[in-house]
Amino acid sequence: MNGSFQIKSAPKNAPGFYSHGRLEYKNSNYLQFAGSGKPFLKVGADAPETLLAYADFDDTIALKKKVPLKHYKPHLQDWRKGDPTWKGGTGKGLIGALNYLSGKGMNAFSFLPYNAGGDGDNIWPFVSRNNKFHYDPSKLDQWNIVFTHGQAKGLFLHFKLQETEIDDHRTGNKKKKGNVVTCLDDGKLGPERKLYCREMVARFGHHLALNWNIGEENTQTTEEQMDMANYLRAVDPYDHHLVIHTYPDQQDKIYPNLQGADSPYTGASLQNSSLKQCHWQVVKWVRSSEKKGKAWGVAFDEPGNASEGMPADPGYPGMPSVKDGYKGDTIDDCRKYTLWGTLMAGGWGVEYYFGYKLPQNDLVCEDWRSRDLSWDYGKIALDFFTKENIPVHEMKPMDELVGNPKHDNSVYCLAKKGLYLVFLPDGGSKKLQLIEGDKVESIRWYNTRTGEHKEKSNFVGEGTITAPDKNDWLAIVE
Repeated sequence: MNGSFQIKSAPKNAPGFYSHGRLEYKNSNYLQFAGSGKPFLKVGADAPETLLAYADFDDTIALKKKVPLKHYKPHLQDWRKGDPTWKGGTGKGLIGALNYLSGKGMNAFSFLPYNAGGDGDNIWPFVSRNNKFHYDPSKLDQWNIVFTHGQAKGLFLHFKLQETEIDDHRTGNKKKKGNVVTCLDDGKLGPERKLYCREMVARFGHHLALNWNIGEENTQTTEEQMDMANYLRAVDPYDHHLVIHTYPDQQDKIYPNLQGADSPYTGASLQNSSLKQCHWQVVKWVRSSEKKGKAWGVAFDEPGNASEGMPADPGYPGMPSVKDGYKGDTIDDCRKYTLWGTLMAGGWGVEYYFGYKLPQNDLVCEDWRSRDLSWDYGKIALDFFTKENIPVHEMKPMDELVGNPKHDNSVYCLAKKGLYLVFLPDGGSKKLQLIEGDKVESIRWYNTRTGEHKEKSNFVGEGTITAPDKNDWLAIVE
């Protein structure tokens, strides 16, 4: 047989990612859309990691009393007529949750497709927990309804393919053995692992905006990490962004071995133990990857300590206040040092982790409204880069231009010749050194708390810029 067909550009009113084309890695710190060529920045939810432990999915059960199946009842109100359901009207809670997150201006969420033997022990793509060669087509079809709706709502899909307890028989804790029954091929690239990777790609790889994350807090050997990544590269016809996540104290041990011009990896999914330590870590791995010949797309996908992470909004039920003795990081800290700290370091995005001691934590969260105000701050950041049409894929972290060679939290600078973004977490004044040949034409101020612009101002003295007050402000110097 022979014939022909015509390929046309997607209509501009196509929903979600369908108007932009596939999100691609182009040897840059930022992914770019194949259709529009525009770079993509993400802000979204890293919690719950057990998102797919949903009571409305076929053959989904909870094995731990403290980690029950989810119903997403708080988000039933967010489901809209015409939205998808399955089996006579089920699925409204989770579909509504995606509507809410997208409606807040967020554009990403993450999940584990497989956690048998892990913290949640309630998600697997098989017909039963340990039957690793027989996949459950009805359950996977229902997952795909959710993923397809997410793409139509402009939500990036972060597939965390495994977690530390089940990636091999050696966990990060040397005193504890991993679960040999549930880890695929004992960590190696055998028939179980190949089939799993192939099924994920075959069933979900057609989606336009996603990444494959080799594993959360991954403890496989370098050889095993490379084998799994190379296999994914071989079976994924779309060459999606491929990242790996590891423990905060394992970055220097893991990442250097996976960088380089010939590496299958295109980025890192970072975790740390403090919201205030994001900026310098992103700068470190962005620059390290470039020196080794292949620029990585680096995102902070689990910022903050395990017990708190990103706190719930003040006043949310169960969220302790300072009067209650709460001494952890605040949502203001998260906005300044995690959100803007990452974006100003050359990072392509942030996903927020919810700590186990706070409401709606990483394992049991069913209400994304618990972080409603922080989503607002995320939208303000994304709106700035989008509406100002900032060419981030042409920019680099240049804190040295504002006297911050240590990349601490005093001031951040993301720049290219002709354009400088200077973020002052606590206001104040900083001297900006221009790239040779540049001359300042204008300085504008962006309020990172409200999204409002301040009137233009001029240099004060010899290249000094001064924020309007002692709050966090972004200077746009052109």
